[in-house]
Parts: sequence; C-alpha cells; structure tokens
Amino acid sequence: MKKQKEQIDKLIKESLNEEEAKFYDALDEQDLLEMIGGVFKGKMRWLAILMNIVNLVVFGILIYCIVQFMKVEVVIDLIRWGIAIAACFMTLSMIKLYMWMQINKNALLRELKRLELQIAVLSAKMKEY
Repeated sequence: MKKQKEQIDKLIKESLNEEEAKFYDALDEQDLLEMIGGVFKGKMRWLAILMNIVNLVVFGILIYCIVQFMKVEVVIDLIRWGIAIAACFMTLSMIKLYMWMQINKNALLRELKRLELQIAVLSAKMKEY
C-alpha cells in the first residue's frame, strides 16, 4: 500500500512544473509537532494562544484545588473541592478537544489542497488532448 502511494506521488510530481512540485511537497504529511505548530498559524492563531493561556490558568487552579482537597476534613468541603476538581478536569478536556479538532481540520484542508492540485493538473492535461 505504501509503495503504491509512493508511486502515485512520483507520477504526480513528474507531471507538475517546478513551482507546483514545491507546493505539492509543502502539502505532504506532517509529524505531530508540525501539526501542533500549525494550530498557531493563520487567522485563528490568537484563539489558540488564548486557549493555551486559559489551559495553564485552569491547570494552576486544579493544583490548588487538589491541595485544598487534601487539607480539609469536613465532608461538605470535600464535596465542594471535589466538584471544583471535576470542573477543572472538564475544562482542560474541552480545551484539549478543541485543539485536536483544529489539528484535524488543518489536516483535512491540507488533503483538500492536494486534491485540488491533482484535479487542476489533470484538467490541464485533458485540455492538451
């Protein structure tokens, strides 16, 4: 399967001019760190930065709540701190889910760009014939 993909990529690169080949190479698969870095580029960069700041603040609150949870001896206070801990975990989880959805969106957009390029090359070849 991997060999077929490499053969198809080779055929596509051979049919592209130099500029299109560079663009096609830029759309290649990314590793995890490149995907995470991609979230911090573009128009929604500010939101990703804000989400990470909120994530750090909530993590600090979570640590504080855990320390307070360990100190108290009254059951009602245990319940209150436990609810605060659960709320912090839910907030952290939601922010992480948002970031992973953005990574997925960027990967899908990259694949769509590759398809658009392939269709453009194919239509240009069809016009030649």
